[in-house]
Amino acid sequence: MSSIISHSATLRFRLKDLDTLPEPGRVLMVRPTHFSIDYVINPHMEGQVGKVNKEKAMQQWEQVRDAFAATGKEVVELEGGKNLPDMVFCANQSLPYCNPEGGHEVIMSIMNSPYRQPEVPLIADWYDQQNYERHHLDGEIIPIFEGMGDAIWHPGRRLLWGGHGFRTSKDAYTFISETLNVPVITLALHKSHFYHLDTCFCALNEDSVLIYPKAFEPEGLRLIRSLFKNVIEAPEEEAMDKFACNATCPDGKHVIIQKGAKQTSKALKEAGFEVVEVDTSEFIKSGGSVFCMKLMLW
Repeated sequence: MSSIISHSATLRFRLKDLDTLPEPGRVLMVRPTHFSIDYVINPHMEGQVGKVNKEKAMQQWEQVRDAFAATGKEVVELEGGKNLPDMVFCANQSLPYCNPEGGHEVIMSIMNSPYRQPEVPLIADWYDQQNYERHHLDGEIIPIFEGMGDAIWHPGRRLLWGGHGFRTSKDAYTFISETLNVPVITLALHKSHFYHLDTCFCALNEDSVLIYPKAFEPEGLRLIRSLFKNVIEAPEEEAMDKFACNATCPDGKHVIIQKGAKQTSKALKEAGFEVVEVDTSEFIKSGGSVFCMKLMLW
């Protein structure tokens, strides 16, 4: 059922009307061997060039890896490419999918920054080894698309939430919807510190989502509230400085989140989730945290 929904008035389905999507069983993570901050391509990187503690970053990455493994997910580790310091943020280079027949498909990204564009073919080679059917956007028509940084599956349903405005062109979702035969709800982003959907929107389970509301326009908020029964809001300081909404709930129960997001963690616990705190402070310097550092796979 391909369709693009940008306004709540055009929302013609309920979640129970949509086909189910199985829970991903694997987590891809790219080792931070080459992680550093060598340039500035987002507001969080300003003033941080050359300031990564590599030993600390590796320890933090291993803590995140172990947190995913503790939820029962298989963690697949991939070595990053030399001179590609941001490849560790492996949510961005692709959008994987499990189709209704059980086949594996993937839409490859067109990265906004030339610094990151060489990451995509390396990830594409890995997908070839995994027997995924690859799809590519027409770069002459669609200039940018940054994978699961902006395109996020609704837990348990064949529905995609698509952020756009900074790193992804809204036009990308027409191709994605038609290629994967799924509806896409588009959400316009308008605050530069929240340049990817995954910085302000964390789908927790079929009924619950964690958001930073000011990152969205009013129509986007109406769409979110139309399909999620439980909308948890992160305060601005925690969303900005602790990347609270860049958390991940890999199993509908455990929320892996940057430590120190006290109000957000309290709200999650009150909603029945088990909070798993990790330290991703070295990666936050570069504009990413838990969600950015992994890719959920079937």
